[in-house]
Amino acid sequence: MSNNVPEMYGSLVFNNKIMREKLPKDVYKALRKTMENNTHLELDVANSVAVAMKEWAVEHGATHYTHWFQPMTGYTAEKHDSFLTPVGDGQVIMDFSGKELRKGEPDASSFPSGGLRATFEARGYTAWDPTSPAFIKDKTLYIPTAFCSYSGDSLDKKTPLLRSMDVLSKEAVKILHKLGQTEIRTVHTTVGAEQEYFLVDRALYEKRKDLIFTGRTLLGAMPPKGQEMEDHYFGSLKTRVSAFMHELDEELWKLGVPSKTKHNEVAPAQHEMAPVFETTNVAVDHNQLTMEVMKKVAERHGLACLLHEKPFEGINGSGKHNNWSITTDSGVNLLDPGKTPAENLQFLVFLVAVIKAVDDHADLLRVSAASAGNDHRLGADEAPPAIISIFLGDELAAVLDSIENGTFFEQQAKVRMETGAAVLPHWSRDTTDRNRTSPFAFTGNKFEFRSLGSAHSVADPNIMLNTAVADTLAQFNESLEGVEPEKMEDAVRELLRRTIKDHKRILFDGDGYTEEWVAEAESRGLLNLPSTPVALPYLVKERNIEMFVKHGVLTEKELKSRYEIQLEKYCKTIRIEDRTLQSMLSHQFLPALMTYADKLSESIQRRKAVGTFGCEAEMEQLGVITDAYNDIYKKLAKLKEDTATVEGMTDMQKAAEFYHDTILADMEDLRTSADAVEDYLPQNMLPYPSYEELLFSV
Repeated sequence: MSNNVPEMYGSLVFNNKIMREKLPKDVYKALRKTMENNTHLELDVANSVAVAMKEWAVEHGATHYTHWFQPMTGYTAEKHDSFLTPVGDGQVIMDFSGKELRKGEPDASSFPSGGLRATFEARGYTAWDPTSPAFIKDKTLYIPTAFCSYSGDSLDKKTPLLRSMDVLSKEAVKILHKLGQTEIRTVHTTVGAEQEYFLVDRALYEKRKDLIFTGRTLLGAMPPKGQEMEDHYFGSLKTRVSAFMHELDEELWKLGVPSKTKHNEVAPAQHEMAPVFETTNVAVDHNQLTMEVMKKVAERHGLACLLHEKPFEGINGSGKHNNWSITTDSGVNLLDPGKTPAENLQFLVFLVAVIKAVDDHADLLRVSAASAGNDHRLGADEAPPAIISIFLGDELAAVLDSIENGTFFEQQAKVRMETGAAVLPHWSRDTTDRNRTSPFAFTGNKFEFRSLGSAHSVADPNIMLNTAVADTLAQFNESLEGVEPEKMEDAVRELLRRTIKDHKRILFDGDGYTEEWVAEAESRGLLNLPSTPVALPYLVKERNIEMFVKHGVLTEKELKSRYEIQLEKYCKTIRIEDRTLQSMLSHQFLPALMTYADKLSESIQRRKAVGTFGCEAEMEQLGVITDAYNDIYKKLAKLKEDTATVEGMTDMQKAAEFYHDTILADMEDLRTSADAVEDYLPQNMLPYPSYEELLFSV
């Protein structure tokens, strides 16, 4: 790795430095205006940008360009075109126009649409997002874009994300102006997406049908040691893992991804990467890029990177923490409480707005974290509960209490930390501890939404969060309309008092893992949506449709299409897992049991034939194997019968519920039986790598 990280960082990105060098001054200023003020980019400016972008890309070895977009699959998509343009007489030039930069036309027929258009209606459009920088990867210029249908309906995650950022900026600026901050022109949200993942040996991975087809192990008994010794968390990095992490950092830095932190996570073979926060749409692009680069770098090191939320039963799964904040165009973090939070009216307005937004739209935040994979994590003692609540910490909770009750808040003096060892430094203790069981925790100057699964696009939660907060700020603005400037502070404090009183039920600083909290949350009227099929219908509740339509973030048609797409994806995911499990049991595990039973039977017969005694243990083991075989065979027949039932259903919501309630229960029952007998099989007869090999071989 090069020691000159600043020189390496962003070397494959068409960033501000490159634009300033390559573009004429007037073109550069026009492009910066578009990026900073969200204004339209004229074609003549786009033509100049395209020429400079192409020249820069060719200098770095690029031969093709692609409009890189995020369809509703949850992954990214790309169609590559070369810069090559024939000019006659067998000659070609490398050409790229502003029209090609601004708009592409990929076939949209095979992407999820949720009924937005028929399959035969194939035309789709990609539109350049100039606020997210282009970059070079694999000798191709990647241009981040939005994606819509011929009728203009959004078929992607970026379009509604950009819309949500716009509406939040508009409402935030309005209220800042009411608070006297009239110089503020735009506000943007920022995100830092912590990414957890597993690394396993690739040769072993390729011998597991379940990992290949589903991303998680559908069978597998726990090894003698899991995570109970707590020795892997923040432990020293193994050689292969360290080499992978070094190259990952280098590749991400070249692409302008600010990879900052790397460490071992709780479970064996589990790790984490955390970036520095960025403007939300760039952070979303960079997280999608990070997941892709992780997989490619892992391959080069003979590893497989697992991004599934729960690849292994019995140990922690992987999450993705969405660290979210709001910043003005002057660089002020609106969620920074400062030294005297009780007197920081600007901070209190945005803090209370977030509290109200989360309480009013907890269902949408829960939906944004819903997936078949994440259902295996949420509610377990490794991830936040499915009940959405907010953790603020002692100091801010006391500030809000003082506002609600009209009492004086007395700022507590900082506590000096004394370790008892003279050589160690002293420092001031933070005003509050952390709560790792909270799904939505305030962490100093941002909120950490911790419910997401590791494979999630972070677009969805930020669309929900931005829109919900914008809606609350719009209500605040309406409430304060017409208030005289000299009376504004009193009006704002009264608004905060009412809002805190009405929404304090969402605040919870205790242990979210306990059954007591489940009961208390119910008494508070908080939603508990334990699974994806239960959560998804809330996406199309009338009040949620009204909010998205009111602010122009999603149309009713677009929202309903997303509901259909997510339902269909859930059903397809479980269906693939179901078929994979049936295949593994029928073609691998049951034949292995039968083969071992035959060997035991032959051994017993040989002993009896020569009059050798002492084969009782083998006979007992044969009984265990035979009983397990019959048990699994019967349960497999039930799974096949239930599979036939669900595949005949036409109502997708009912099918999703059946997959969750019946098919997954059948699969878990089969897994329990198979895992229980796995330890009776000799290692060389197990038809796939064991958990022991997968988790401890790297």
